[in-house]
Amino acid sequence: MARVLALGAAAAFLLLAVASTMAAAQNCGCAASQCCSRWGFCGATSEYCGTGCRSGPCTVPVTNNVSVPAIVTPAFFDALVAQAADDCAAKGFYTRDAFLTALGGYPAFGRTGSDDDSKREIAAFFAHVNHETIKFCYIDEINGPSKNYCDPTNAEWPCAAGKGYYGRGPLQISWNYNYGAAGQSLGFDGLNDPDAVARSPVLAFQAALWYWMNSVHDVIVSGQGFGATIRAINGALECNGKNPSAVNDRVAFYKQFCQQFGVDPGTSLTC
Repeated sequence: MARVLALGAAAAFLLLAVASTMAAAQNCGCAASQCCSRWGFCGATSEYCGTGCRSGPCTVPVTNNVSVPAIVTPAFFDALVAQAADDCAAKGFYTRDAFLTALGGYPAFGRTGSDDDSKREIAAFFAHVNHETIKFCYIDEINGPSKNYCDPTNAEWPCAAGKGYYGRGPLQISWNYNYGAAGQSLGFDGLNDPDAVARSPVLAFQAALWYWMNSVHDVIVSGQGFGATIRAINGALECNGKNPSAVNDRVAFYKQFCQQFGVDPGTSLTC
């Protein structure tokens, strides 16, 4: 369940540059002439208004009029959470209302490309969520506290003593560098309070969508196929024959949801 990919040197540089010049703001609240960047900062250059822009005069705008709530219907979502047994830790935690509230900060999710592209992205997202949470049964990674997800070489997002950066939420966000950056973007202290993701269903979905839009969205909407999303999420542990059962599980859910949405799943489904 671990997220093994860092944000990358370019993203780290952007975070440092932005942090030194602009003030962070939850949900941005930027001036009308400014964009809210993928990292949650206000500005008017391409770093803010380009890929991942969340609101404002984005240069990479929403490209279709698909209604995500019309696809993620109450019946669809209820069927997902109904998979969880009554004794599951996440029973009653994940809700459609929480997802839709979190979705408000990411207007490009499920609305980029053609209508079929939108359906495939939504199917892909929930396929991974279904796998990561083991059919909406878990909030925290199984045996998470026993695992070490601290990268001590990351000076920008140093690990706090006694804190565990194991998987939490719909996409099981992991590692200190992801919690730190997500916290900066979403307005919570990811390094000192990673458990915040497990306490709030809205924040849990916000963290999942934050990771998706920064690490996965571009590969699915660019037509690289579902396999590329597996690689973006957990490729180091699953792709190239490392865990074919996990890959097959994700693909099966993706195909199932594509069928429900009435869209062809496309090619390049595995990694």
